[in-house]
Amino acid sequence: MSSLRLEENRKLATAAAVCPLSNCQFSGVVISAIADEQKLEFANKYRGSCTLLCSYDSQGVVLRIVADDDRSHVLKEYMISADTDAAQMGRRSYAVSLESDNLVLRFASEQDQQLFRKVVENVKHLRPKSVFSQRTEESSASQYFQFYGYLSQQQNMMQDYVRTSTYQRAILGNSIDFQDKIVLDVGAGSGILSFFAVQAGAAKVYAIEASNMAQYAQQLVESNNVQHKISVIPGKIEEIELPEKVDVIISEPMGYMLYNERMLETYLHARKWLKPQGKMFPTHGDLHIAPFSDESLYSEQYNKANFWYQSAFHGVDLTTLHKEGMKEYFRQPIVDTFDIRICMAKSVRHVCDFLNDKEDDLHVIDIPLEFHILQTGICHGLAFWFDVEFSGTTQNVWLSTSPTAPLTHWYQVRCLLPMPIFIKQGQTLTGRVLLEANRRQSYDVTIDLHIEGTLISSSNTLDLKNPYFRYTGAPVQAPPGTSTQSPSEQYWTQVDSQGSRNSSSMLNGTISVNGMGDGSMDITHGLMHPH
Repeated sequence: MSSLRLEENRKLATAAAVCPLSNCQFSGVVISAIADEQKLEFANKYRGSCTLLCSYDSQGVVLRIVADDDRSHVLKEYMISADTDAAQMGRRSYAVSLESDNLVLRFASEQDQQLFRKVVENVKHLRPKSVFSQRTEESSASQYFQFYGYLSQQQNMMQDYVRTSTYQRAILGNSIDFQDKIVLDVGAGSGILSFFAVQAGAAKVYAIEASNMAQYAQQLVESNNVQHKISVIPGKIEEIELPEKVDVIISEPMGYMLYNERMLETYLHARKWLKPQGKMFPTHGDLHIAPFSDESLYSEQYNKANFWYQSAFHGVDLTTLHKEGMKEYFRQPIVDTFDIRICMAKSVRHVCDFLNDKEDDLHVIDIPLEFHILQTGICHGLAFWFDVEFSGTTQNVWLSTSPTAPLTHWYQVRCLLPMPIFIKQGQTLTGRVLLEANRRQSYDVTIDLHIEGTLISSSNTLDLKNPYFRYTGAPVQAPPGTSTQSPSEQYWTQVDSQGSRNSSSMLNGTISVNGMGDGSMDITHGLMHPH
């Protein structure tokens, strides 16, 4: 190999440590595979020598093998990652375990072998981890991207009419912010927000998606003939490179209780590509927190834990696990919806400014609480919901997950206290909520509450990663004790207001009530069971 070619490869290998788009290649490589592990015998895997084409991406190094005499056909493709086992064998050979293949690569020169070894070591040891990789467990990231790689999960979000329609209205209603602009879609999924940006007149949209959904987004882009407008880029925003700065960043980064999944940090990280005075849709998020009273919910969780209080379950005493069972159930945030009248005070609002807050600000979120109690009762915990605002040039649009707003796939979240506290109207409830980020893409949530002027307090720590999905689809019931008039009399008064024609339409024990459906009345009961 010429000294010029060696120097070129050295520069490429050095650049690879910084730029994941660098490439290098090695020709004249003889590739052998282990034919007999016991005898340690090797056999040529391919006829003749090969060329190794190395290209860097966000996962490591893609290694493509082509024949020296026919580079138009890729014989095999592998991924070299931080977990790849590799070792030097002599001066010109290198052993590497790739997927199910154990290969020995014999290079044309010692220099080539050394350069290839540096490429592998760069992936395994020297290459710095991205911000995402530093804060995320590998198993959590794998599950996360697998989950969002399913079309069914994308469908679940897209069919949230409130979510999808609000995004479309916010974007189209502020088309002046998108017309002829460069747009970045972070965590694009199916690419639906990218399509909205194009509908609003965007000149170019970079749709970044780290899951396998990227391939489906590309299919949609091509089938809708907008490939000249939307460029789908597989990868994480923390690891990819863009060819230019953008005017607008769009994303749907909110999780349960706003912060779950830690996607907001990724959204804030994307600002490195935003031009000065650029726009972000959404622009900020408000987390609302309020104390609530719900004896039914508390009893439901408490009784679940009482399963472990049995001393003769099939002849086995389970009681030693009762305490741990209680802890586990009360560590679960509850995802469902409720009537806002269970809230005992006006909600406290905590604001996250997507344009100015830093990623580090979301690692530990300490929210002070002060509630002026509006009704006497038992406080069973805290309820959470969020609103986000799209601040555009033409109009501001809000997306709300409040219990007073139409239901979304985020629902609301409630965190129970194992020891509820009785509190009176006019008293002040103080404390804090502490959200501490963990590497499982979620938060540990600590609640501390205290009734001012007393020694009464209660606390709990919950795992936001492990919620209990309680929503059943049944209509939300009003909290007990909210009726100030007789419901029965209210009903019959409403019937009477419809006119006497309703009461005269009795036929076979059925009365038709306008606006109330059909009400059935069993007139045979009184005939068969006279008093």
